[in-house]
Amino acid sequence: MSVTLIALAAAYGAAAGLFLPRPAHRFAVPPEEEWRAHCPDGHPLTGPARGWLGRAHCPPCKASYGPAPRPTATATALACAALAAATGARPELAVWLLATPVAVLLTLVDRRVQRLPDALTLPLAGGTAAALGAVGWLTGEPAPALRALLAGPALAGCYLLLSLLNPSGLGLGDVKLALGLGVALGWYGWPTLVTGGAAGVLLAALYATYLLVTRRADRKATMPLGPFMIVGALCGLLLGATAPP
Repeated sequence: MSVTLIALAAAYGAAAGLFLPRPAHRFAVPPEEEWRAHCPDGHPLTGPARGWLGRAHCPPCKASYGPAPRPTATATALACAALAAATGARPELAVWLLATPVAVLLTLVDRRVQRLPDALTLPLAGGTAAALGAVGWLTGEPAPALRALLAGPALAGCYLLLSLLNPSGLGLGDVKLALGLGVALGWYGWPTLVTGGAAGVLLAALYATYLLVTRRADRKATMPLGPFMIVGALCGLLLGATAPP
């Protein structure tokens, strides 16, 4: 384990996390809206990349918007550092580091509006699959990449079945997120896929039980599943990366 590698991963995660509040604000809209184009006071969002990059701060009204940048940067940095510590200087680490800010962004959006936009879930799945395929080709070991390509649809299929059985509890956004998470988990094997997928469901069930027991919600209440799926997948990746070959 390289301390330098972990420190660099954490620095990268912190820097990436500082830029997430603005897109989180823009994506946190009702399903009928594609994205938000104004600050909370109605001023148009401008800046690099047509207003997607930069601080979540509106110069005309002098107000910040979206999630707080420090907790977001801290969470992204910790996730990247943990992945670097578990994975080490293996080529798939680059894929995990590229996917982590997108996963954190999805967590932020789903927590705010219970929505997982296709503009994030589908590129996460496609980009992760393509990147792992490139890693398999460059290393001359295509088997993990082929398994990952099968694991993504397998986990998505399980979530699709759950969605059909309980349409009020799971949406198609969760199914599309499962596609990308399954690809990542499948890289380390089928046991890792089962562990990461089950961990997300278990975490969500525990939190729902906590809400019911403390009477913070009733049985008809809904909650975002995406954050639990992502945390469960992170746990699966950490275990898979450290498991003996």
